[in-house]
Amino acid sequence: MEYCVFTEPQQGASYDTQRIFAQTAERLGFHAYFRSDHYLAMGEGDGLPGPTDAWTTLAGLARETERIRLGTLVSSATFRHPGVLAIQVAQVDEMSGGRAELGLGTGWFEAEHRAYGIPFPARRFDLLEEQLQVVTGLWATPAGSTFSFHGAHYDLTDAPALPKPTQPRIPLIVGGGGPRRTPALAAAHATEFNIGFQPEAVIADKFAGVLAAAERIGRDPETLKLSVALPTLAAPNDVELAGRAAAIGQDLSSFRGETNIAGSAPEIIEKVTRLVELGAERVYFQLMDMTDLDQLAYLGEEVLPHLPA
Repeated sequence: MEYCVFTEPQQGASYDTQRIFAQTAERLGFHAYFRSDHYLAMGEGDGLPGPTDAWTTLAGLARETERIRLGTLVSSATFRHPGVLAIQVAQVDEMSGGRAELGLGTGWFEAEHRAYGIPFPARRFDLLEEQLQVVTGLWATPAGSTFSFHGAHYDLTDAPALPKPTQPRIPLIVGGGGPRRTPALAAAHATEFNIGFQPEAVIADKFAGVLAAAERIGRDPETLKLSVALPTLAAPNDVELAGRAAAIGQDLSSFRGETNIAGSAPEIIEKVTRLVELGAERVYFQLMDMTDLDQLAYLGEEVLPHLPA
């Protein structure tokens, strides 16, 4: 099992805030630090001091951490040309000594596209599929050979397919709740399928769907890692828990329920154990307040050592 922290810096986190958070997560023994890839705050927050670019941030963290893995959950296919993205991620992989992971999705937040003048096409699954083909094709091209791709959205001719990643294969994460295209794309291209923000019954259904999609194309389902990302609040008692909920603009009674991870160490351990029984091999704890290092320490010191191995 792998246990990761997952952050949303667009809600208001400088690079230094993220650096301290990632370094603390590393010290506490978490497997990976993941961040969203957004350029606009959501909800009522002002997002100050402003957005940070996901892959620029991860490049910095690659040099300021030593062990923890680094990735996006998830980058939007609308933000970057896949040829450029392949270079960026391969470079972060080299800078980190082989610790980069790429989550890639269709993108969904139309407002941030309008704000920064980024095209937001209505049909984005075809865009995503071609990006997955281009990125994986560039990384897999043997040194000394070139890569060409001629699709409806991207056209590459004799790309040198450099630089090469340090890892033999950079982990590639595809996720979402779509009933057909998402599991098919994950089965065809991904090393990991992620489902987030859903109750356990939905998680079980989505896991079954992507494993069936792998079987349909002749892929061994055991080669596809299954993961879950859930909003998380952790504290030893309800008084502290309510304070942490208020700090992120949440009501504790509303936050608690069958979907989110919330409570003391025994409650969180029980919840995560059920996720593992559903088939999860990696759990992402989504932590919204990146200044609350005490919450991170509670998870790392009181919860992490007692979770299923």
